[in-house]
Amino acid sequence: MQKQKAVPSSIISRVKAFIVDMFLIATPLLYVTTYLILGGKDDFLHNQLAILCVWIVFGLIQTAFFTRLAQSPGYRSQEIYAITLNGKKASFLLYFLRYFFFITTFIFGGSFFCFFRKDRRNLHDLLSGTISVSKK
Repeated sequence: MQKQKAVPSSIISRVKAFIVDMFLIATPLLYVTTYLILGGKDDFLHNQLAILCVWIVFGLIQTAFFTRLAQSPGYRSQEIYAITLNGKKASFLLYFLRYFFFITTFIFGGSFFCFFRKDRRNLHDLLSGTISVSKK
């Protein structure tokens, strides 16, 4: 039996996946933190530790999804997989580093690399040795 081929996922599919992940994972975390843990919007906006904790928890949840399935809910909705260059799922640490690289390189325009590369990898994918693919 021949192995199924994969191709780099489209940029628009990854943007859609990112939006889905924001709504399904980040929004509930932000809501719970803002209104159930803290006293409201003003308390949340003035509590940098709470904001940091929300994004760390978001990264851990997303990393857990990637470690288990090579997909987050958004990636699953778009039928995208985040895998290593040899075609296997990465470790929890590598996926978490990928998330960390995404956060840090996004600030410096690292998400625009995909527009200039044939394999559509962003800077966080290059640094972590991963690629987002779709089934051919």
